[in-house]
Amino acid sequence: MFMRTSAKSILLSAVSIVALASTALAADVVAPVESSGFNWSGVYVGFGVGAGANVHELGSDFIPGLSLNGIGGEGVYGEATVGYDYMVSPRFLLGGLLDAHFGNIETTLDVVGLNASIQETYGFDAGLRAGYLFTPNTLGYVLGGYSWQKYKLDTNAGFDLDWDQSGYFLGAGVETAINSNWTIKTEYRYTRFGTANILSDLGVPDGVLNTDTSRHTFQVAANYRFGAQNGSAASFETPAYNWTGFYIGGAGGAGASVHQFNIPGLEFNGLGGEGVFGELNAGYDHDFGSWVAGVMVDARYSGMTSELELFGGSINLDTDYGFDVLGRVGMKVNESTLAYVLGGYSWQHFDLNASAPIGDILDWGSSGFSVGGGLETAVSSNMTVGLEYRYSQFAKKDFSADIGAPDDFLTSTPSFHTVRIGAKYKFN
Repeated sequence: MFMRTSAKSILLSAVSIVALASTALAADVVAPVESSGFNWSGVYVGFGVGAGANVHELGSDFIPGLSLNGIGGEGVYGEATVGYDYMVSPRFLLGGLLDAHFGNIETTLDVVGLNASIQETYGFDAGLRAGYLFTPNTLGYVLGGYSWQKYKLDTNAGFDLDWDQSGYFLGAGVETAINSNWTIKTEYRYTRFGTANILSDLGVPDGVLNTDTSRHTFQVAANYRFGAQNGSAASFETPAYNWTGFYIGGAGGAGASVHQFNIPGLEFNGLGGEGVFGELNAGYDHDFGSWVAGVMVDARYSGMTSELELFGGSINLDTDYGFDVLGRVGMKVNESTLAYVLGGYSWQHFDLNASAPIGDILDWGSSGFSVGGGLETAVSSNMTVGLEYRYSQFAKKDFSADIGAPDDFLTSTPSFHTVRIGAKYKFN
């Protein structure tokens, strides 16, 4: 529970701080505004905080057809960055970056006095990115490259291990200028590591236990750009945008789920799943000058799933459809871009099923809450695009009656980390 509270509080604090820090820069957007000439080319350094989840897939070359995808963990992390960007045209950017991160994304198991955890401790990423200026002050970008991560297994039984894995990462982000040298960004990364034999230090041959790990992370970060105030006037204008009005929109996203299971004497956090989803939304925002507040509803269909493969068959725990009713509050960090936090009610449907001939086993719906934040920027007088993170936690499900056991004998509490890239059309 400490991790879940930390993930929410760190994200909300980070987004709030960068919004408050830019109060003096916020202004209404009622007409086209000429850029002051922000220079995106050059060296930058930065720092950020983030949250996310991973999924470990376990398998064995010695038992073909048996695998579990996956064992899930979640947590928070901090990151330091250095990079260089170069504008290859008035609106296109290419750059390189190097990150170092430290965190506590972990899986925990407590059973009859035995405590064990697998934790991501530290690592680094080295990659390239390509960006497009939506406005002179706001950049949308994609990135990818090499990733390396150190893992540690801790137990209270004197059995400890550490190992490392390398792989690749892909991602996307939005970065926006808040003054003459500083920018803030929101960024999502999907990381996939190569197969590892985590028991190699014990002399276990390769292939006995294979571990394949993937990770979904989101961060809020601030960058200091050297020489950014020396830019020349832009050759295009910032679009006029008034945030007041009704809108409709859509988004695509990805994320991971973690299910915490409890039975007497055992707590496992958790069973992990991952996948992509699509979402439709509608809402209303009101522009108060420097601040914007609004409400929205959305509906989604998700492919996030956990899978146990059993010799030609499978058992799946699917996270299929759900909806949210949310409120949000944001601050304009420049003439066209909003930094915001959100929160509210969430509902999710879950489906436990198996391959033929078994089929459906159990399905249920669960209420909960979501909190998060993001950056949204105007690309025309009616359209915005943005990148947003949400942490969702749902009510405990008691399976005891389904297996003929006393109440609270077997329970599950799910949580999600999701990121979405979306677009909205506002009616004038």
